Amino acid sequence: MCHVIVTCRSMLWTLLSIVVAFAELIAFMSADWLVGRAKSRGGAEPAGAGGAAEPPHPTLGIYARCIRNPGVQHVPRDTLCGPYADSFGEIASGFWQATAIFLAAGIFILCTVALVSVFTMCVQSIMKKSIFNVCGLLQGIAGLFLILGLILYPAGWGCQKAIDYCGHYASAYKPGDCSLGWAFYTAIGGTVLTFICAVFSAQAEIATSSDKVQEEIEEGKNLICLL
Repeated sequence: MCHVIVTCRSMLWTLLSIVVAFAELIAFMSADWLVGRAKSRGGAEPAGAGGAAEPPHPTLGIYARCIRNPGVQHVPRDTLCGPYADSFGEIASGFWQATAIFLAAGIFILCTVALVSVFTMCVQSIMKKSIFNVCGLLQGIAGLFLILGLILYPAGWGCQKAIDYCGHYASAYKPGDCSLGWAFYTAIGGTVLTFICAVFSAQAEIATSSDKVQEEIEEGKNLICLL
């Protein structure tokens, strides 16, 4: 018989697992990893504070980019965003290809754990192992993949694509004229939260296997809600 066990710690772990998976996925798909200098349509630097409004900044991601509409497309918006690489081999740097592999592996694990975490209210063990401990171990492995990807990513700043956006001073671990975008910081924050989730999974396991829960089960309750 399935016993639905809901505790504050298990629910918090489930919500954090879902948030982390979505945060890393959104960051990976975003083009806002590097933010370049804004330029006018003629390629000149933008006007000062007393001039016209500053045009949008071009941004460059692992496989995507956002640029100012050159005016040849009949598109109402001023910025065009989309992938610059039509295949994996066209990603601008070998380091970014490795980053994509490690991040994709980590995100896949996180999404799998996030899906499984929804069912932990009803299923607390798998093959006689605590499902929380198994998921925590997987989150720790995913965090290691994410760290490897984030370490390798700045090594690709010396590729020609990055130099086109960030100037000739751009090189490995030096972004040149570019600044780091929100996607990079989101990926770092998601990685930190991944390890927090991995540690917190142990607390979720303790909460769902406490003596109070066992007493509720022995009393014949199928829905158990505890603080």
